[in-house]
Amino acid sequence: MASVKMTWDEVMSKQITPEEEEELRLAAERPVTFDEDCPPMTPEQLMQFRPLYPNHGPKQTVSLRISPKTLRKAKLYGKGYTAFLSRLLDAAIEDENMVKKCL
Repeated sequence: MASVKMTWDEVMSKQITPEEEEELRLAAERPVTFDEDCPPMTPEQLMQFRPLYPNHGPKQTVSLRISPKTLRKAKLYGKGYTAFLSRLLDAAIEDENMVKKCL
């Protein structure tokens, strides 16, 4: 499979096709095949993984006004949509171009 570079806006606006959805479903059903190039990881190796978004202590509770359209879109991601919004805001605030775009 080839690598594809996309901007954040392109990722968020891309709709998955039925063919892509079927490909993902079939891939999820396949068993993992370990070999010398891809051995199973030991519990010690697995413990070395770190979250993509490290937890920097307890989060602050804030009240934020967002548009009904944005709330509807966020809720489409299902349970945990508020954590998704938090991670989305974390990523956006670190992107200087996104910050400038939103000012």
